[in-house]
Amino acid sequence: MVILARSVLVALLGTCATLAASSAARAAPEHPKNWTPPATKIYAQKLSDEIMATHPELISVTFHGVPPGQADTYTMFAGSYPDRIGNADDPDDVDISKKGITILDPRWHRTNDTLKKFVMMLPLRDASGENVGEIVIAYKNPADSGKTEKDFFLASTRLRDSLMKKIPSYGVLFEPGR
Repeated sequence: MVILARSVLVALLGTCATLAASSAARAAPEHPKNWTPPATKIYAQKLSDEIMATHPELISVTFHGVPPGQADTYTMFAGSYPDRIGNADDPDDVDISKKGITILDPRWHRTNDTLKKFVMMLPLRDASGENVGEIVIAYKNPADSGKTEKDFFLASTRLRDSLMKKIPSYGVLFEPGR
């Protein structure tokens, strides 16, 4: 009886370990991390927090680019989802940072998105108007909003342009939040 109980216990523990490993694999980040932020909150994170506090129409805002001292390490370096900070950028994010293009993404027919949203991906600019990275702004977009691509484009460029005077240089974004 004791041997049988031990065998059942060992089998159960093995099953639990397998389930835990399987669960951990499913919970693994979708994007690999390529940068670790400093322990103190950086200025870009402070800006992200301020934007989210004053814009209830947003789902998220994130800052992307290459951290100082890095080479071609395109990453999310601040944003409203702190667990995603340090995620390697997707190719479209890199294109926006390098080429200064804008992407309007209405998220049509995306089965993985549970919230109706409209995503704007724009070049981030400093006070001199120089493109220095990327800002991604995700708006709530309920079916009855009546908003068009033009509405989201104008709102996001206004928000992005209002940040310019707060960004004297790209490096300031990585300094301790003030």
